[in-house]
Amino acid sequence: MSTRPLFPVDKIWPNARAKIEAYHSDVVREVSEAVARHDVVVVGMAQNPFVKKVRKALTDASIPFTYLEYGSYFSEWHRRLAIKLWSGWPTFPQVFVAGQLIGGEELTKAAIADGSLRKALESAQR
Repeated sequence: MSTRPLFPVDKIWPNARAKIEAYHSDVVREVSEAVARHDVVVVGMAQNPFVKKVRKALTDASIPFTYLEYGSYFSEWHRRLAIKLWSGWPTFPQVFVAGQLIGGEELTKAAIADGSLRKALESAQR
């Protein structure tokens, strides 16, 4: 399986890198701190059916989670873009387990179904 190449950070001019790092840094800091502090974090947006489905799947599996919501289809897209740039994941929801990004709704449901999500939580012992 080939991977999508990422643009090397050392190839970004310092002034451009500073702008990237400052872009809604408060939002990135909030998400980063939540991911560090909580076992399961769901980052989402209002009106997104995939966010609702992943939250329901976690609830149905009795897996507690912290939910952070940033706007809807009609608002706060800049803040969501900053999160996407930070995580590298292109869509919402973004689900983090034991400090790791596991993906969105489809991958989270698969991890619940195959037991790997619970196993990750148990092995992390935060």
